[in-house]
Amino acid sequence: MNIQWFPGHMTKTIKEIKENLALADFVIELLDARIPYSSGNPELARILPDKKRITVLNKSDLAHPEATARWIEHFKNRSITALAIDSLSGSGVRELMLKITERGEMVREKWQKRGRKNKRIRVMIAGIPNVGKSSLINRIAGKASARTGDKPGVTRGRQWVKVAEGIDLLDTPGVLWPKFDEERVGVNLAITGAIKEEVLDREELALKLIERLFQLDPELLKRGYGIVQLEETPYRVLEQVGSARGCMVRGGRIDTLRTSIILLEDFRSGRLGRITLELPEDAP
Repeated sequence: MNIQWFPGHMTKTIKEIKENLALADFVIELLDARIPYSSGNPELARILPDKKRITVLNKSDLAHPEATARWIEHFKNRSITALAIDSLSGSGVRELMLKITERGEMVREKWQKRGRKNKRIRVMIAGIPNVGKSSLINRIAGKASARTGDKPGVTRGRQWVKVAEGIDLLDTPGVLWPKFDEERVGVNLAITGAIKEEVLDREELALKLIERLFQLDPELLKRGYGIVQLEETPYRVLEQVGSARGCMVRGGRIDTLRTSIILLEDFRSGRLGRITLELPEDAP
């Protein structure tokens, strides 16, 4: 399943992010805790070589907690500051603010040595579309200061937001990269909702999700849909899901497109449980 999605505006967005880096003291990159490898943007890695970075696994409420702990350890073993949060509920955000404040004090001391006192610290928040950047800023600022939505591509333009701790946060539009070198990266991004559905074959995507759930834990599908015995092929399992969810059309056939949409939404919303699609050993 070859997925490539790089709308024209993203070239401009990458250029703007490079410009914003000149204004930022350090960077927070938000990853999706369900796909920490796939949601790490190699383009950002190339344009952030000299900036201090904090890696944040967002949507941890939807990811398997043991897998998240392993990912945090994976990053720490590579000397990368990393922690898990859920920007919607606020879980982990206090710890993140402590990390930001600590890093900010280090930066402020450097500025003071240069004669710049009382300088506000500027932090850029970056990540793929729909990873929760605006929701995180809203949680930290305590108000709906940045537009949010459940579709990729809501944020537009430069938005510096002042927060009480003497820190300014910059929300940036979500960015993907021109080409996914690995098929699984594009598939994982699509499954989790980082790519607009208009460009996707949702039935094929649902079949890919079923394949991965088979590998991780077939019981997830059994419990989620009350299926006693799963069929052997992903397509037949998709039909079982459709039957369980009442996705029937005239003649007793299963509406597989409607079923696919439901299955993807059940995964994204956490209805199927806390699921992490990739583990540290899956990363190169």
